[in-house]
Amino acid sequence: MIKSFKHKGLEKFFLDDNRTRINPEHAAKLARILDRLDASVRPQDMNLPGYKLHELSGKEKGTWSVCVTGNWRVTFQFDGADAVAVDYRDYH
Repeated sequence: MIKSFKHKGLEKFFLDDNRTRINPEHAAKLARILDRLDASVRPQDMNLPGYKLHELSGKEKGTWSVCVTGNWRVTFQFDGADAVAVDYRDYH
């Protein structure tokens, strides 16, 4: 279950389908990613074709990433069986 967000626009999209602070072209894939993440109990549950699941390294070790499109990613951590610090960013 998703417990917390870093990106407030992504949180509004998840809770209310408010697309004002996300790229509207990403909405369909973001919805699929967030639905799956909300049902996940461990990072490996997000290992689906096209998501390119991987753990970040260095100071971001423990943070996981899945691909939205191009350089855009959804990143998250797990605290027990809950996803936390869910973010939406262009990190390349």
